Amino acid sequence: MERRNISGTGAYEPIVGYSRAVVVGDRVHVSGTAANPADGSPPPEDIYDQTRVCLELIGTALEQAGTSLAAVVRTRVYLVSADDFEGFARAHAEVFGDVRPANTTVLAGLFDPRWKVEIEVEAVLP
Repeated sequence: MERRNISGTGAYEPIVGYSRAVVVGDRVHVSGTAANPADGSPPPEDIYDQTRVCLELIGTALEQAGTSLAAVVRTRVYLVSADDFEGFARAHAEVFGDVRPANTTVLAGLFDPRWKVEIEVEAVLP
């Protein structure tokens, strides 16, 4: 089966040895994506804004793969604090409210203390 790697703007990709997304068959697997804006600016402080940045980066990777956020079938979300659930949920629902992918949301520590959320997705190709 053919495999295609898609790079993003993350500084850790070459250090860790991963791709922003991998296309295999009719599936696109997008790596955990934190709120590191593509322009290199620091992550926003607000959880809603961080979630939007994550989803924008994921959307870009999906477009490069030949699909879109509308084709997402699963999201996995890692939140640092349960207090951030409402802001995260609002941003997630704005993007996926009609798509309604399967979702798992867990509390977890993240690599960078500025990060409040990290999101990974699986999508299908049209």
